[in-house]
Amino acid sequence: MNLDRGTVVLVGLDPTVGHEQRGQRPCIAVSDPAVNADQRFPLIAIVPVTGTPGEGSLYPELSPGKSGLTKASYALVDHLRSIDKRRIRRVFGRVTKDELAAIDQGLELFLGLGSGKG
Repeated sequence: MNLDRGTVVLVGLDPTVGHEQRGQRPCIAVSDPAVNADQRFPLIAIVPVTGTPGEGSLYPELSPGKSGLTKASYALVDHLRSIDKRRIRRVFGRVTKDELAAIDQGLELFLGLGSGKG
């Protein structure tokens, strides 16, 4: 499966535990497309999407349109997880370059990867 970073996919996230996002929901592929396409790696990193507004860098806003999203939504960067590719039910579209950049900024913060960290 070859999915570019920023591709919006419908994913079945159940079963879940505690505060994890559950159900079938749109998610954004954030792992490297070369890794996604390699059959030796059955997992893909995704960030779930919600319609509930969040505040701060961990919840960048996403617009409806070419992404396939039907309403204003928010990426849940703090819910980053790896899933088996078989959980992907459908491909919708792609977020914009600016939206992906905002997600990347949130990932850097969440994972402690930003410059000046050490």
